Amino acid sequence: MRDRRGRGGKTATVVVGLPGTEAELDSLLKALKQLCGAGGSRDGRMLEIQGDHRERLQQKLEAMGHRVRLAGG
Repeated sequence: MRDRRGRGGKTATVVVGLPGTEAELDSLLKALKQLCGAGGSRDGRMLEIQGDHRERLQQKLEAMGHRVRLAGG
């Protein structure tokens, strides 16, 4: 989903509901940040990528076998 709350008006792409261990989420976050050429962080099981990259992340996650549902406008 696309989100702006709590970020000083800046847009971030948030990915939630992914299966896997903490280490797997960290490696997935690293791959997604490299794909988008942007920074990001992990807050619990929620991955945050700086900027609006929903379509690019949707294609990558679907190619990895995840079911994707877009939210947030």
